[in-house]
Amino acid sequence: MFGLFGSRKSAERRIAEKTPIAAASYAVVDTELTGLDDKKDSIVSVGAVRIDRGCIHLGNSFYRLVSPRTELSAESVVIHEIMPCEVANEPGIDTVLGDFLDFCGDAVIVGHFVAIDIGFLNRELKRTNRPAISNPVLDTFSIYEWLRKRGKTGNCPSTLFSGYQLYELVSYFGIAVNGAHNALMDAYITAQLLQRFFPLLVEAGAKDVGDLITIGTPFRGGDRFGLLGEFGNF
Repeated sequence: MFGLFGSRKSAERRIAEKTPIAAASYAVVDTELTGLDDKKDSIVSVGAVRIDRGCIHLGNSFYRLVSPRTELSAESVVIHEIMPCEVANEPGIDTVLGDFLDFCGDAVIVGHFVAIDIGFLNRELKRTNRPAISNPVLDTFSIYEWLRKRGKTGNCPSTLFSGYQLYELVSYFGIAVNGAHNALMDAYITAQLLQRFFPLLVEAGAKDVGDLITIGTPFRGGDRFGLLGEFGNF
């Protein structure tokens, strides 16, 4: 079931699945939201960075504030610190989506608990009569779990801190967090986390992008939902 993420076959025709993991192109993304209810909340910012041939390109990043379609709650402002006055005159998500998709191009899309981000993005694409994202989508949490169960993450416990929150996980891997919490910063530290995973994946026997898609696709690969897939015997 690819479901939430569009047509797997159409995406795979664009991705050379035999490309070595560290040689592929990735768009690492994050969104900030007015809340987590996909029926009443909406996107307030989108951030993304590119990884090409193993290198993060800080000069090739994407960040947009978005005038949300729903009201910013006090709870969400505490998390992302985006005030209503900051986004009142920003473009709506309808305008931002085209630029975001152009930035991602044919790259593999990556995020931490990325199902949330892709779910909101696809809802807006559907609302504006555009097709869902068809790029392969990888969850760094799913990749982490797959590696952890194969003994590739050191002494990291199976219930890490308060549930695999991004900042706690990157701290375990020695990634410094500097600057304000926002979509671009979170995309950047997630990209660093993915970089840390590349050699561990190779050690665990994953050789190419096709392997990584099976391991890290939310609701399909990895072990998070008990779906060991084709690589359960590694």
